[in-house]
Amino acid sequence: MNLFFEESGDFKAGSVLSQAGEAYQVELASGKRTKVKAKDVLLQFTSPDPVTLIEQAKAAAADIDLEFLWEVAGQDEFGFAELGAEYFGHAPQATEAAGLIFALHTAPVYFYKKGRGRYKAAPEASLKAALAGIEKKKQQLLIQAGYVEELKQQRLPDAMKSLALQLLFKPDKNSIEYKALAEACDALQTSAQRLMLAVGGIPSPKELHLAKFHFENFPKGVGFPSIEVPALPTDLPVADVQAFSIDDVTTTEIDDAFSVVELENGQIRVGIHIAAPALGIARGDAIDHIARARMSTVYMPGDKITMLPDELVNTYTLGAGQTRPAVSLYATINTEDWTVVATETKVEAVPMVSNLRHNDLDALVTEENLANGTGDYPHKAEIAHIWKWALELEKGRMAKRESFGMKPEQTNRVDFNFYVEDDVVRIVRRKRGAPLDKMVAELMIFANSTWGKLMADHGIPGIYRAQGVAGGRGQGGWAGRMQVRMLTHAAPHQGLGVDQYAWSTSPLRRYTDLVNQWQIIACVQHGITAPFVATFKPKDADLFAIVSGFDAAYSAYADFQTTMERYWCLRWLQQEEARQVDAVVLKDEILRLVDIPLVIRLPGMPQTARGAQVKLDILRWDEVDLTVEARILEVLNTVTELEEEDEEELIEGGDDVVADNDAAEGESDVGAASGESSGDVDTTISSDTGGVLLDETGTTQENSPS
Repeated sequence: MNLFFEESGDFKAGSVLSQAGEAYQVELASGKRTKVKAKDVLLQFTSPDPVTLIEQAKAAAADIDLEFLWEVAGQDEFGFAELGAEYFGHAPQATEAAGLIFALHTAPVYFYKKGRGRYKAAPEASLKAALAGIEKKKQQLLIQAGYVEELKQQRLPDAMKSLALQLLFKPDKNSIEYKALAEACDALQTSAQRLMLAVGGIPSPKELHLAKFHFENFPKGVGFPSIEVPALPTDLPVADVQAFSIDDVTTTEIDDAFSVVELENGQIRVGIHIAAPALGIARGDAIDHIARARMSTVYMPGDKITMLPDELVNTYTLGAGQTRPAVSLYATINTEDWTVVATETKVEAVPMVSNLRHNDLDALVTEENLANGTGDYPHKAEIAHIWKWALELEKGRMAKRESFGMKPEQTNRVDFNFYVEDDVVRIVRRKRGAPLDKMVAELMIFANSTWGKLMADHGIPGIYRAQGVAGGRGQGGWAGRMQVRMLTHAAPHQGLGVDQYAWSTSPLRRYTDLVNQWQIIACVQHGITAPFVATFKPKDADLFAIVSGFDAAYSAYADFQTTMERYWCLRWLQQEEARQVDAVVLKDEILRLVDIPLVIRLPGMPQTARGAQVKLDILRWDEVDLTVEARILEVLNTVTELEEEDEEELIEGGDDVVADNDAAEGESDVGAASGESSGDVDTTISSDTGGVLLDETGTTQENSPS
């Protein structure tokens, strides 16, 4: 006797060896023996043999008309033998019965299983819906196959053109478009990004990087909603100064300016004037929501995404020939020893007479000309005074920095500015610590420190940056000392050498500075009652949310800027047809090109001293994943003197180079590397930190892995 039975959801046939009560010992065609319970047996038969039964049953199942079978079955539950007699017109033979079971079991759309060998026909409505779904899926598979063929032929299907970004960055993995893209990528052995570039879904690698950033950070687009620009205040006193700004030629958000007035008894009064959009923006209004959503202006070579709408920026920017509201910090200085006699903060309207530009003045405002009083340029006398004071401010900070147990800052680094026009990039080397840079840097640090103390003295919170640990060098090691944190109370910034530091000098470009400006204005206008009327009261938990949101946004923006700078470095290689280039060894297998801030890792390179220059053969690079392949041709005799601190500050981080940032030279700004003056410190890519972006976030921004 042979049995046809169900086991683990499958149907099998075998010969009975023995029976013990309700169980059979059965031998399968493979020779395997299995125990079969009587309740699992569907058929007992003597012929044909088990193997033939299975073969003939499957053939019979294929011939069964499922629609007719469904009609015959009716709506009541049935056993397969009953339906077999109805369908075949006679008691089914073993092969027919087994074939019927196969047909019922493999047609769940038509028949629902109710038990061993028992089924129920699907309701008509359900059957129609299921069949329609099957037909739709068949059609989708045909469409999907068509998409795959088009993609393989380097053509982008029309239906996928509007979905290109979504398919790359936030796909619906159940869609036929995504499945077609994935299938085509597998067939062509490529990535979705490269295939989308090949078929024209994304026009270029540059647009790919931009689109990814926009999709992730500006999903609704980078444009601004329509706003009503607040009117300029008309009741502000007009300052008796002739103010001027110092910025890069590309700067449009001019939020800092200076003035110098000579007083009696060998004293001068230096004014640091900061644009005051806080007078026109109120917490919680429409413009505040826009600024808080963005947190900062986003910089990249050749372009930027501003934090505030152009209409408002144009209204409050400190443009030449205009009188604009500002928060001014005046410092009365004794020119005999350049000590600060007194400071005063005012909210006023400031007349702007000049917007000076680095590209016009860098060659004229040199240390030599300043020392000799030579050269002819605007505001020469004022700049000379500011320069002398800036040197004293720097000296004082360095003494304070050393008192914290830190080494003096190094100023022999080289920065790089990026300028892009019509997709042609210029990368300009610029020595850090140039007089104009130092003047702006020192006065901005002075203002941020002074206003940080002002808020603390009035008992109102602000957004501060602090660096270092209690006890100095002995606790936490170098990493602990270098960690920069954002706080809502005053604390020392050891790297800068100041007792407190609150970002306040870029309110057109950073939300933290706008927040602090609200608080500073409250101190000026309300004095000791400021804690009761300030925009943010003591213990306002919303400040912590702002700090958290700013950190996340600023980090994402800095990563994007670094990505785009690396992209433009690779474009520079192509543009200049640079195949053999000089590079300097930073550490172990990490090198930086001499002419541009491109960092390359060369695994397995011979042991070479830090600072040694080598000649590289650039083999290839990839503008999509921003990788570079190169080989060393020769070690040159030239040695570049790297900074003393680089030995401890250059740390390997995966495939990147990580460097110290705030302690290197005050606070630099994300955006300066694109040629945008920071207003705080116009620094860019530091050549002696491996091309690592030195920014104001307090966390080092790393280059993409080479």
